[in-house]
Amino acid sequence: MAGQNQRLTVVPTVTMLGVMKARLIGATRGHALLKKKSDALTVQFRQILKNIVSAKESMGDIMKTSSFALTEAKYVAGENIKHTVLENVHNASLKVRSRTENVAGVKLPKFEYFTEGETKNDLTGLARGGQQVQLCKAAYVKAIEVLVELASLQTSFLTLDEAIKTTNRRVNALENVVKPRIENTISYIKGELDELEREDFFRLKKIQGYKRREMERTLAASKMFAEDQEAEKVSLQKGISMNAAHNLLSAAKDEDIVF
Repeated sequence: MAGQNQRLTVVPTVTMLGVMKARLIGATRGHALLKKKSDALTVQFRQILKNIVSAKESMGDIMKTSSFALTEAKYVAGENIKHTVLENVHNASLKVRSRTENVAGVKLPKFEYFTEGETKNDLTGLARGGQQVQLCKAAYVKAIEVLVELASLQTSFLTLDEAIKTTNRRVNALENVVKPRIENTISYIKGELDELEREDFFRLKKIQGYKRREMERTLAASKMFAEDQEAEKVSLQKGISMNAAHNLLSAAKDEDIVF
């Protein structure tokens, strides 16, 4: 639960939201590609494991056959045949070279044997046992071929095992750490932006209400002023009232003016 609540420390802006969305797209594509790579490596890994089991099963029979052929050669040609063979051999005719094979971006080492030159063993076993010596040689050449193939398979097996572990760690990191953290960050930014939008909407609503009240107050004052002006205009048009004027012929006595 603690890992799900993690997020990146960012400023909640629209620009950062776009950046986080782009990073999420990149992480999703990377996760898909690494998942496909892991599946391809796993298929190759299982095929190599199957070949290793088959090679080891055949290796027992081949080594048994070659050992029995050596025993027959020693029995027919004698124990001193070893020195005769070694005297005729100066350079190895069967050699091994390495190359690399690319499987889903992983370079797998491959070993293969090849024959270079010829061994001068025409006179070996001329006295006796020549045929058994040749059969023993052919048996051991076959054993070397299987050994080289098995070594190539074992090396590729170990290399693929490390590559699959590394790829799976990356897949798990993207799936369980990187993507959830980016998604939580996007959710946080969206929540903050929505909150800011609500605050702006509330502020605008308050401002509109204040403006509406001011407008109503202004309209009421304008209406009152217009009514006063209209009343004054009407009174001027009718003239001064006769009752409001002073009667000079009345019998009332004016007060004396004392200087």
